[in-house]
Amino acid sequence: MAWELQGHLTEACSCNMFCPCWFAVPEQMVMDQGWCAGSFLFEIEGGEAEGVELSGRRVTVLAHWPGPTLFDGNGTARIFIDDGADEDQARELAAIFQGQKGGTIEILAGTISEWLPVERASIRTSRAGDVITANIGSVGEVSSKALRDDEGNGFTLRGGGFVNRRHEVDGSRHASRVRDDLWGQGRGAHERSLAGTAR
Repeated sequence: MAWELQGHLTEACSCNMFCPCWFAVPEQMVMDQGWCAGSFLFEIEGGEAEGVELSGRRVTVLAHWPGPTLFDGNGTARIFIDDGADEDQARELAAIFQGQKGGTIEILAGTISEWLPVERASIRTSRAGDVITANIGSVGEVSSKALRDDEGNGFTLRGGGFVNRRHEVDGSRHASRVRDDLWGQGRGAHERSLAGTAR
């Protein structure tokens, strides 16, 4: 059951600005549209599970929750694993991101009641200044641009909710475009450092 990952997470959802679910306060987690369509891109820079090296892999999770809050659960999701992963890596990554191996990802996975079959896909990312774009095969694209104030400063969310003392959310990212064939369009997004373990 042991795993550890470090890397980068970009999250985009259908909420207008910043995903309220990161605060993990039920009465504040009402989805802008009464439902949520979200995408999570995990760029794994280092890590392993059960002795299987996972560095350099990319995983995308597309999910839909009927709402009105994330805690109401009943979501439907599909995991996309980059086509460069071997069979052992794909097996371990699917188990981690479906919450079967515990750790912080188990919290999110616990809101999903239906997992669609895992798919392998080309997952490509590019960065140009304040913009990150990810293409997930022929399924869709996520484009995120930094949110900045009039002086060009971003912001950081620390502590509380799903963001504990060890994690920070770089709230300076906002999706300019989210598109996929399963869930339609979304707007809110942010990036954070990905660090998760289960022992």
